[in-house]
Amino acid sequence: MMKKTEVLAIIPARGGSKGIPRKNIKSFAGYPLIAYSIIAAKQSSLVTRVIVSTEDEEIASVARQYGADTPFLRPMELAQDETTDLPVFVQAINWLEKNEGYHPEMVVQLRPTSPVRPVGCVDDAITILMDHPSADSVRGVVPAGQNPYKMWRIDEKTERMIPLIKIEGLKEQYNTPRQKLPPVWWQTGHIDVIRTQTILKKSSMSGDVILPYRIDSKYTIDIDNPSDWKKAEWLVLFGGLEIADPANQRRKFPEKLRLLVMDFDGVLTDNRVWVDEKGHERIAASRADSMGLDLLRKHTKIKPMVLSTETNPVVSARCKKLNLQVIQGVSDKASVLKETLTKKKIRPENVLYIGNDMNDLPCFPLVGCAVVPADAEPRVLRSADLVLQHNGGHGAVRELCDLLMQHYSAE
Repeated sequence: MMKKTEVLAIIPARGGSKGIPRKNIKSFAGYPLIAYSIIAAKQSSLVTRVIVSTEDEEIASVARQYGADTPFLRPMELAQDETTDLPVFVQAINWLEKNEGYHPEMVVQLRPTSPVRPVGCVDDAITILMDHPSADSVRGVVPAGQNPYKMWRIDEKTERMIPLIKIEGLKEQYNTPRQKLPPVWWQTGHIDVIRTQTILKKSSMSGDVILPYRIDSKYTIDIDNPSDWKKAEWLVLFGGLEIADPANQRRKFPEKLRLLVMDFDGVLTDNRVWVDEKGHERIAASRADSMGLDLLRKHTKIKPMVLSTETNPVVSARCKKLNLQVIQGVSDKASVLKETLTKKKIRPENVLYIGNDMNDLPCFPLVGCAVVPADAEPRVLRSADLVLQHNGGHGAVRELCDLLMQHYSAE
């Protein structure tokens, strides 16, 4: 049996980003930005190990949550604005060799700032390098948006325009139709695959023989500033691209479920409110949800409760009628959820949470499973383990109760 090639994926992620503070762990379309690179590496059948190189303990903690190793914290001198890739990778490779005797044959670089990667991107690029023993590296490229043969320099003294580059044998290439010019490619941050010896012996992140991994231009994203962030997030949420996506790593129902925690507005209601001239509010709710909760209590050991930011008495009135414990007027749901589980002596993995909006997101990683109605906010939809078929206030809770009874009624 042939020994499998040892391929190490390294994701560089320092904590001192200036353009977008804390960008590597900032929520991007429902998940920490760094999670997209980790998942791309973890989904690969050829990558044998995934590490994150960071000087920041918080980034390291998030990285571990998504399955990456953080065997060391990067020295601060290698986490400065002007720090290049090479010393970061040399330090990582040398540390692993010295402390673990670990010797990868190839190293994959996955930059967090290029999170929108095609499915299979990592394996495809690694395979190219494996199939070409004489190559030093493979670099991801996309068709260039602008052709350099139509670019200029301006002489500072004369103000005359000078072609940036010329094509031998072609006069005035800057007046030539784009279709007749040689195709050009722009390197991206999606992926680099480099032989370890190229990094250590040639002191280079690419070497002399560089092969392309061609990527469709629709995946072209490089996040440097807030406007890039918004465009990239829109592409993930609404672009319909098949990408290496943390949203595909969905958890199943907990083995044992003891507590169902529900948001109120948008879950037990349809998120609308009627207000009369005196400021009194009314809501719309589903009687099917009421029946579902009654049946859930009757046929399982699951205890339902409500956790709501809303302070209006209508919440307590509705919950009283449904015989639900309610904690309302909550500004920080995650903190209150933690306190509640501690008081009830319930393990987080035995809890299911259903919510529909951004203030529910911090609760999702604190429980064993997170569920949303069909009409939840797009970023919340992506973060859920289960998306129901019914909208909030229109049978979503009943649908969930039916599923839970099917799953847990035999307990």
